[in-house]
Amino acid sequence: MTGAIILVGTPIGNLGDLSPRAVDALRTADVIAAEDTRRTRALLTHAGIPAAGRLRALHAHNERSGAVTLVEAAAEGARVAVVSDAGMPGVSDPGAAVVATAVEAGVAVEVVPGPSAVLTALVLSGLPADRFVFEGFLPRKGRARTDRVGTVVAEPRTVVLFEAPHRVRATVADLAAAAGAERPVVVTRELTKAHEEVWRGPLGGAVAHLDASEPRGEYTIVLAGREGADEVASDDELEAALRTELAAGASARDAAAAVAVGFAVPRRRAYELATRLNRE
Repeated sequence: MTGAIILVGTPIGNLGDLSPRAVDALRTADVIAAEDTRRTRALLTHAGIPAAGRLRALHAHNERSGAVTLVEAAAEGARVAVVSDAGMPGVSDPGAAVVATAVEAGVAVEVVPGPSAVLTALVLSGLPADRFVFEGFLPRKGRARTDRVGTVVAEPRTVVLFEAPHRVRATVADLAAAAGAERPVVVTRELTKAHEEVWRGPLGGAVAHLDASEPRGEYTIVLAGREGADEVASDDELEAALRTELAAGASARDAAAAVAVGFAVPRRRAYELATRLNRE
C-alpha cells in the first residue's frame, strides 16, 4: 500500500455502526489523527485495535499546522487515518484542511464512508430529501447570526443544521421568529443512541417542546424549505417594501436585510435598490 490520507467515518452514537472496512483502515494505519484522542482510544479499544503510539491530535486549534505534518508523513509513505469524534471528518469537524493540503501536495486521499448525522436526520425527517442544504452550526451572535438565519429561512430547499444543547432553544426560537411559527421542522437528538428522539411539527411547537424539557445531547435540526421561493419578486414589489422599512427609520442596510429575507432575494439586490431610494 502506498502512502495516503484516509478519511474514516466513525459511529455517531451506536458503536455497532463501525464498519469492517473502517476497522481494517484503523488497524493498518501508521498514524491515526483524531479530534479527541481519548474518545478515539475508547473506540479503538471497543474494536479490539491497539493504539500502539499511533494517535495524534487533530482539532480545530491545530488543524492547519497539523495538516502539513500529516501530509508530509503520507508523502513519505505513511497511511494516515483521519477521524473525528463522530461521523465523517471534514463535515463540521477537522479534516477539510488535511484534504486540501494533500490535494495541493499531490498526495492520495481515500475515504472510508460511514455514519452521518446529516443524512440520518434528513431521511428520518420525512421532508423533501432530493435537494437539501447543510448549514452546520449557525454563528453564535451578532449580524453574522442574523444574516445566516435570514439566509436559512429564505432557502427553498430543505436545510439541515447542527446545534449544541445549550443553544438549541435560542436557535429554534430565532428560526421561528424569522420563518413564522407554522414552518415545518424536525428536531432530532442523540441520533442512533439509546435515548434517540425525533420531534416533528411546526417551529412554534418546537419552541414549546424545547422549553418544556432540559435540552441534552447533540441536536440535528431539519427545516422545511420556504414555499413559493421560486417566485421572483419584481423591483416594484421590493421598492415598495423597502420604502416601508426606510420610512420606519431603518437604515439602507437593515431595510435591505429585512426585505431580502421576506422576499427570498439576494441581499445585494435589495441593498442596491435601498441605496438608490435613499438618493432620490
